Amino acid sequence: MTNDMRKQYKTVMEDHFPSEMKISFGGQELVYRKRTWKLETREGVVEKGLRYGENPGQEAALFELVQGSLTLGDCEFIRPGNSIVSRIDEQGLVQFGKHPGKTNLTDIDNALSILKFFPETPCCAIMKHNNPCGVARADSLANAYERAYFADRIAAFGGCVVLNRPCDLATAHLIAEQYAEVVAAPEYEEGAVERLAKRKNLRIVKASRIAEVHKYADMRFVEFKSLMDGGMIVPAEPPSAECQRLPEDFLPARCEYKGRNYECEREPGERELDDLLFGWLVEQGVSSNSVLFVRDGVTVSIGTGEPGPGLA
Repeated sequence: MTNDMRKQYKTVMEDHFPSEMKISFGGQELVYRKRTWKLETREGVVEKGLRYGENPGQEAALFELVQGSLTLGDCEFIRPGNSIVSRIDEQGLVQFGKHPGKTNLTDIDNALSILKFFPETPCCAIMKHNNPCGVARADSLANAYERAYFADRIAAFGGCVVLNRPCDLATAHLIAEQYAEVVAAPEYEEGAVERLAKRKNLRIVKASRIAEVHKYADMRFVEFKSLMDGGMIVPAEPPSAECQRLPEDFLPARCEYKGRNYECEREPGERELDDLLFGWLVEQGVSSNSVLFVRDGVTVSIGTGEPGPGLA
């Protein structure tokens, strides 16, 4: 990478997005406010929004829903005041590291789409470009992080670590031993921030609502996808309640083909069912079409959606 390219990645861009955005959707008005943060520079304190989008040269902005709600049919979507990622302010950015960019925040958001299913145990999701490279649950947060990291320590390099419990000193020590760009947790116990801050460029994020993320398991959202011709596709997130949430929701595979019945030679044991459910819920946060291998509450391998082989 040349010096000019390195300089691009250190640049905090100006953006031309307005401070407020309104969307009128079937007569229902949604009001959004652009999120900015104060940044100390050599010229003094300046107020900036996102550093850039996917890459340098791409303007981007983060907007938080501050007024209005959306009802489609019999479904009511998330209301104002429930924000997690879009609500992060200067107090939540415990250590800026580098000014936050789009992928840093979407990584946190995608991790929470997985962690929302596992409130009962300490759990860690390590994200890279919006897909998990390691997810694990364990009897302690430190053990959950270590297992998630070693699930794919190559992909975890420079990733985003999201925890569903307050980060303790033992977990902070393990994270600081590796290279991560972001760590997010609902809180940080005594000594944890000081240990993490030894990594000067690490973005340390505190979002207290992560502790309540399980409440979002059945909440839905509407995605606005712009097309290059100015058109819009608006898919609604399917209800999580439709996916299997308990081991007993899984049924043995059976089928009939050419007059012959086929079925599994044996049913899975309790431990296998538990892993099956864990993998199924983690898969909700992986780009389709995907395949996961899970063992003992940790992802062994995550295959994200890839194009199939072409035909000549």
